[in-house]
Amino acid sequence: MSGTIRVPGDKSISHRSLILSALADGESVVRGILDSEDVRSTAGVLAALGAEIPTFSATMRVRGNGLRSLRPSRKPLDCGNSGTTTRLLAGVVAAHPFSSTFIGDASLSRRPMKRIAEPLTYMGARFEFERGDGLPMTIHGVDLRSVDWDTHAASAQVKSAILLAGLVSGVEVRVTEKAPSRDHTERMLRAMGVDVENDKNQICLRPARHLTPIEIAVPADPSSAAFFVALASLASSGELRLTDVCLNPTRIGFIEAMRRMGASIVADQIVSSVGDEVGDLRIEPARLTATRITAEQVPALIDELPLLACVAAAAGVELEISGAAELRVKESDRINAVVQNLRAVGATAEELPDGLRVTPGKRDLAGSIDARGDHRIAMAFGVLSAATGNRITVLDPDCVAVSYPGFWDDLRRVAAA
Repeated sequence: MSGTIRVPGDKSISHRSLILSALADGESVVRGILDSEDVRSTAGVLAALGAEIPTFSATMRVRGNGLRSLRPSRKPLDCGNSGTTTRLLAGVVAAHPFSSTFIGDASLSRRPMKRIAEPLTYMGARFEFERGDGLPMTIHGVDLRSVDWDTHAASAQVKSAILLAGLVSGVEVRVTEKAPSRDHTERMLRAMGVDVENDKNQICLRPARHLTPIEIAVPADPSSAAFFVALASLASSGELRLTDVCLNPTRIGFIEAMRRMGASIVADQIVSSVGDEVGDLRIEPARLTATRITAEQVPALIDELPLLACVAAAAGVELEISGAAELRVKESDRINAVVQNLRAVGATAEELPDGLRVTPGKRDLAGSIDARGDHRIAMAFGVLSAATGNRITVLDPDCVAVSYPGFWDDLRRVAAA
């Protein structure tokens, strides 16, 4: 395994750069945005609400017309498969004086939205659900009031929905989390002139009259880079370099977990970009050992937990994950999907109520896996196959397009090297 690769732009930062640029006063410049189905969903919803969103390109110039500049859409807001689009923009439209209906694909329609409906309802908005607490969902927006909300969880999407609702309404909001979640929203808001204070697991946003336009270069997505960190760590020889990776402390839980397992990962060339640390990673093969992931560690690597399970299966070491019940309400029930697919190819794994356990077993893995339309599951098992040389077929490989459309090409190129 050798070479240099730059994975696509960070998905979380790409979503937020479009949303906040559309609400700024003037033109923002966004370079290196992730061109994926999920980010296109955010662009499409913003355009439906009257924002001036240009065609996707390496350099996008987004002209914002102010915090309360959006207009009612003549059609439902189609969020595709993107929970980030739905939850963040719910906070934005809840503060506008009109009604909006959110829809999505079958997977997104099953994901829980009560977690954002509760704080936004307390602030004054009104929600209607056609069934349960999933999509379709209609929000009747108003001038919202201030809130001091305890999420009793660690969710960047819920936190961001509340912060954006307070921002657009011009009221102070305070959010308390069980543990700190990814903080890209706060960092970007500060870069755009908003008074946002982080104190461990409590965040306070004070009223702002406007957002200052920004120029941002979207760094490489650490969740996408994780697949190649895993691949290089499991290789027999060589060195892989990943460039321009976002190294935000709330996003590097996978790197820290791999280091605890014995991985050789060195970060260098570190600089600051719109409040985030960005740098290169150098990874060499290593003999990995067992580890445990606890509830306190989960928020910083929630998206990479399926991959970590595949790493353990490939390395033939034990892994136990607990405190990760949130995995059951992602694009799929990721706990069940990972365990059932590991068993399908001959690995030894079991479900826990809030996690899973992988134990050393058969190393000659083979078979087909059903990704259940979940991009993270498809890519994790793609790495398991490439890293071990085993014969694993991923059904519905095109589902990776929601976050990393070029994944299979990059995987083939690096593995071939």
